[in-house]
Amino acid sequence: MKRLAASSHLSKLHHGENEKSMRPLRSDLYENLRMALANLREHKLRSILTLVGVVVGVWTVIAIASIISGIDVAVQKEVESFGTRTIFLYKFDPGLRTSEPTREERMRKNLTEADAAAIAELPAVELAVPNLMVPNYNFGQKILVSAGGKTSANVKLEGALPAYEETAIWTIAEGRFFTSYENRTNQQVCVLASNIVERFFPDQYPVGQSLKIGGREFRVIGTLEKREGFLFSGDDGDDMNNSIFIPLEVAHKLRPSAEDTYIVIIARPGRLEEAKDQITSLLRVRRQVPFDQPDNFGMATADSVTQQFRSIIFAVALAMIAISSVGLIVGGIGVMNIMLVSVTERTREIGIRKAMGARRRDILIQFLFEAMTLTGIGGLMGLSLGWATTLLIRLSVPSYVPLWAPVAGSVASVGIGLIFGLWPAWKAARLNPVEALRYE
Repeated sequence: MKRLAASSHLSKLHHGENEKSMRPLRSDLYENLRMALANLREHKLRSILTLVGVVVGVWTVIAIASIISGIDVAVQKEVESFGTRTIFLYKFDPGLRTSEPTREERMRKNLTEADAAAIAELPAVELAVPNLMVPNYNFGQKILVSAGGKTSANVKLEGALPAYEETAIWTIAEGRFFTSYENRTNQQVCVLASNIVERFFPDQYPVGQSLKIGGREFRVIGTLEKREGFLFSGDDGDDMNNSIFIPLEVAHKLRPSAEDTYIVIIARPGRLEEAKDQITSLLRVRRQVPFDQPDNFGMATADSVTQQFRSIIFAVALAMIAISSVGLIVGGIGVMNIMLVSVTERTREIGIRKAMGARRRDILIQFLFEAMTLTGIGGLMGLSLGWATTLLIRLSVPSYVPLWAPVAGSVASVGIGLIFGLWPAWKAARLNPVEALRYE
């Protein structure tokens, strides 16, 4: 009688009369996938609620990956724009800093123009140019810049030699850079970066105009192309595009107490590492650094700054991805819960399948496929939201989705289904067919 009842029940399933739409299954992958989708359609609301955690987790991973990758590319592009043979020297590390200079760093001797001259004589060095950073504030005194009825102290003043143009860090937009004669004869001329032009001469041709710096009248002889400024951007005087360059000798007269010098060095082609070693040896001798003490000066290249940035951003990325993985874990717990409920609801179905010859492996694969299909759909939804979010983020911050991000998101979402669906699938596969057939 039991066998007859089972056969009758199976006949009803073939005609779609059972509320759970159970159909006899083949043990191949296609049939398992079809069965999984049918079960998800049958419980739409429950499936959607279960997907939320997976969707949020994958979406967050994609968004984070796009922001970090975009920033990494932007920073690398900006740093390399300074030149792959360029070396920056300062009294402390001129690269990216995560903390304020220590007292020992602040007490170090400044680099000098004589240091730059000595470095320029090294075999592996092509060019060494000192630049003097002129402080706007000194014992309460400000250097004000004014033109066209506008006044500001929020600028970055630098004294430079004419050779600074040869470093190719900046590109002349209009006009020219100052000459050796203008520097030697203390001509009050200046070259303006883009933000200064926009601030003081928004609707005028700036070359030939006058600009007052510290009460002294300077003639604008050139302007500079706008730099991307992603790494050194901001609204304060530290923005590179907020710079005014004046002849070095004039800078000394404008602020006699200024001694904060950095040196821009161009190594000969193919001799960057050799140049770094020669510079280090030379400065240790000139600055009388004991052999057992570390350098009391900082050196940075495009490669070293990029590596510094990547080490910082990698730590941030790990922390953010660890936080976003909480969403995936929550989604996985939801999947396990819904699959356990599904096993209980379909106990009789499992018993009938086993009675018809289904093996444990068939039942295990069926329920694993359902869990993986559920999280896989959640992963696709998360990827779609992630792409859309990237397009919005791109409006304000450089961003793009690297190839590994959608691959990782897809693998993670399906993997969550596999891991958290394993216990319910194993439980279903271990059911006793006789007891399952008696289940109401």
